[in-house]
Amino acid sequence: MRIGELAAAVGVTTRAVRHYHQLGLLPEPERLGNGYRDYTLRHAVVLARIRRLTELGLGLTEVRDVLADEAGKDLVEVLTELDEDLARQEAAIRERRARLRTLLESEGGLSSEGPVSPELAALFRDTAHLSDSPMAVKDREMLAFLETAAPPEERERLVGLLGGVVGAPGGAERARALYAMLDALADAEPDDPRVEEAARALAASVPDELIPEGTDIGEADGFLRALYADFAPAQAEVFRRMLRIVTEGRS
Repeated sequence: MRIGELAAAVGVTTRAVRHYHQLGLLPEPERLGNGYRDYTLRHAVVLARIRRLTELGLGLTEVRDVLADEAGKDLVEVLTELDEDLARQEAAIRERRARLRTLLESEGGLSSEGPVSPELAALFRDTAHLSDSPMAVKDREMLAFLETAAPPEERERLVGLLGGVVGAPGGAERARALYAMLDALADAEPDDPRVEEAARALAASVPDELIPEGTDIGEADGFLRALYADFAPAQAEVFRRMLRIVTEGRS
């Protein structure tokens, strides 16, 4: 058989046959006097087996291992491992679908910052009345980022602390006042007198547990450097001073 006839008989492409030759999966046939490869029935049998194994999901390296074992005992081991891997993939897909269902059924779960967890979506609903504040919008984006980057237990702690601040008596009103103070500093200079007032008000409202012990308040921290750069100069100075007030208050 010519290569085209072999490929057609097994249901693969001639390119695949050549690729299997290069990988050593399919033995090279003898060449006729005219230089053409002469494939035998044995080549078709091996090629058909390669196709069946790849359709089961085996990688070509695994196919090579199976073909190299004439007794066939490794095939059981390989297929068992493949079955276990597929079971893990099925479990992961079920978990992802469950999360998607929760988001789709949860009002607010698909906010502009989302998708976010149901807990953070609930917090966003509770602060929806603040969405006219540019600083509040930045805050929501930052919270969505932190929820993605932080470990699960830290996410729960973070959302719980912030939910407690907003849900406390007068919490929503204090949040609106803080955002208004920060928004008012969008075009101000870092030495504006309102900066210190906003920093102290923010420090008084932020739960102490929200800022981990040993937080680097200087420019050496790459994350804080990026955070400050995202704000107007006076707003960034508010956060610098707030962190200093909180950390110095612990000593």
